[in-house]
Amino acid sequence: MLTAIYYLLMLLLGFAWYRFGQNLLRKGYRDERGERTEGFVGPVGFLVTAVLGCCLLFALLRALLRAEVPCIGKACTGQVYTLAANAGEYWANMFFLAWVVLALGYAMYVTLKVWFRA
Repeated sequence: MLTAIYYLLMLLLGFAWYRFGQNLLRKGYRDERGERTEGFVGPVGFLVTAVLGCCLLFALLRALLRAEVPCIGKACTGQVYTLAANAGEYWANMFFLAWVVLALGYAMYVTLKVWFRA
């Protein structure tokens, strides 16, 4: 039951992230107070997001190819989950990695769309 709640909360958070990005894209070049509409991140944050997203995408692809993923978290540092021995934990960590990669990619997409408006 706890796992189902975890996945449901992650999906709800993803939906809220998507709606926030769509609201930013729907806004014009200027908002109602006359201030310029900003994206999720600024220029330095965009670079940090891009580097972090690429590192996590590499970790995700590596975990898919090797069928093992290192545990993501403080309580299980150094532990490796394999698909054969620990399928539930493996897919939970893979879901989290994929979610973070998609969220960071969407943040970069929205930021670029806001920056390069006509």
